[in-house]
Amino acid sequence: MFHKSVFINCPFDEKYIELLRPLLFTVLYLDMVPRIALERLDAGEARFSKIVELIGACKYGIHDLSRAKAEKRDEYYRMNMPFELGLDIGAKLFGQVQLSGKITLILEEERYRHQATISDLSNADIAVHGNEPEEVVKAVRDWLSHAANLRADGPSAIWGAFIEFMAHNYDALKQRGYSDKDIERLPIPELIENMSIWTAARRP
Repeated sequence: MFHKSVFINCPFDEKYIELLRPLLFTVLYLDMVPRIALERLDAGEARFSKIVELIGACKYGIHDLSRAKAEKRDEYYRMNMPFELGLDIGAKLFGQVQLSGKITLILEEERYRHQATISDLSNADIAVHGNEPEEVVKAVRDWLSHAANLRADGPSAIWGAFIEFMAHNYDALKQRGYSDKDIERLPIPELIENMSIWTAARRP
């Protein structure tokens, strides 16, 4: 499972869900396993321990730093994403032998913006999505196809499948009594389960 698991480090706010959905879908479409802190809804579980466990269980890591910047005056920088990126890189450098093979994708909204806050990453290859969901699909697909040596379908095919899934998921949930608000706020574990079933049913 380690070699198929992808740790996802991203914001969990309402605005980011528009990017998180296609990100999760792309990982599942490529027959990989997304691992994310929201996959288990247990208030009694310490968040930090869960993140450390997930990082240790995943060969691949996706870290989106696009929301690290404060959006309003007097708002603090959001440091969870850079912190978890540091944990992931540290696991590769100082962890067990298996962890030395970890591979990382860093996402940003704009090219070079990360250099203002994390200059140590100035020589790193960072993918830019511009807050566009379709660009998230392309960035994740292109990276995983190369990093995991997949012969992946093209980004446009995956984006089309995502649109088809979203329509199917909406209709299926409506038939089960979900309101539009319920669907918009669907818990991440349920979303992942629905995506898993849909993509598995269409895999050759």
